[in-house]
Amino acid sequence: MPGIVVDRGLEGVNVGETVLSNVEGEVGRLTFRGYDIDDLAPKATYEEVVALMLHGTLPTAAELAALEAKLSSLRALPDATLALLRALPREAWPMDVLRTAVSSLSLPLPHKPSGVHASDVDAALSLVAKTTTIVAAWDRLRQGLEPIAPHPTLGTAANFLYMKTGKEPTAEYAKALDQYYVLLVDHGYNASTFSARVTASTNADLYCAITAALATLTGELHGGAPSQVQDSLVDVGSADKAEQWVRDLIKRKGRLMGMGHREYKVRDPRAKHLEETAKRLNNGGGSYAIARALEDAWNKVIAEEKPQARIFANVDFYTAPALGALGIPSDEYTCMFACSRMAGWCAHVLEQYANNRLIRPQVTYTGPEVHPFEPIAERGREPAGSARS
Repeated sequence: MPGIVVDRGLEGVNVGETVLSNVEGEVGRLTFRGYDIDDLAPKATYEEVVALMLHGTLPTAAELAALEAKLSSLRALPDATLALLRALPREAWPMDVLRTAVSSLSLPLPHKPSGVHASDVDAALSLVAKTTTIVAAWDRLRQGLEPIAPHPTLGTAANFLYMKTGKEPTAEYAKALDQYYVLLVDHGYNASTFSARVTASTNADLYCAITAALATLTGELHGGAPSQVQDSLVDVGSADKAEQWVRDLIKRKGRLMGMGHREYKVRDPRAKHLEETAKRLNNGGGSYAIARALEDAWNKVIAEEKPQARIFANVDFYTAPALGALGIPSDEYTCMFACSRMAGWCAHVLEQYANNRLIRPQVTYTGPEVHPFEPIAERGREPAGSARS
């Protein structure tokens, strides 16, 4: 219809309000409830940020201890979910497994006559606690190993590494993963968060909304990018080959995953912290050195070939060398993203419930004009006056 503006991908369209996070793309700043990620990443634990997202403030020492105890009590999986994991084919994609297992968490729970389950902070904490347990359990099951029960005193990040290996991680490894979880907690109305809020707006319960978010996260344009960054690092092979690799990529109009972001017009502020982590875990070499050389080469070649472009490293780029150094296989990188983002998704769903209106946008129809119904005997014929008549 004439006069209607179509904003593909809803780019630039404001569809709601949130108090949870603010993405300032022009200046490269990310805040959670007013706290700069540059302060939270080095100073706060993941559990502190979970409290911030779900309760609205950073916790006191007593509140943090209570939250840590609560999460510890919730980490074990229900028998139905464990049985489901054991029954799945071992070659199943980890995000498929996580999506299916999270959806199953509601099965043993009481529900209302409408079928919905309680969707509150306690339910959110249960999801936060159990997500890492699911990922760690599947990591072992697909290797033919038995899952390891959660450790009663370890935090979220350290517990994941413990459940994966059976050994308590070093303080360095636990801190590295904890910081990763802090960085990925929330990011405005990104695709998976918006998907969760759309689902919640129908009054579907928290488990439905989170399942929708997990399905959305799977796509390579959202949470699936770090695995492809790892593929690129392997393909480049060594730091000295990075520039030629980038030139060849741009010549064939290829895309380097981990570069560019819909919101940020400068380098993603989370990339700085993940780069530091990747450098430290790789002792300045290994996949970090290739990633660093690849980013430098990308910036150089883009400046030459597309000087107006604003395509810089995003959070996914240094996720690959950081998580890889922790012994996490690349096909689980998106699952690790989900382990962190679970708290943000739940906070957004609860925020949606608190001031809900069904999300139902308009769409511009571009199909054929209204025309007569064709009897079945007349269908498939070329219209009169066509080229083949």
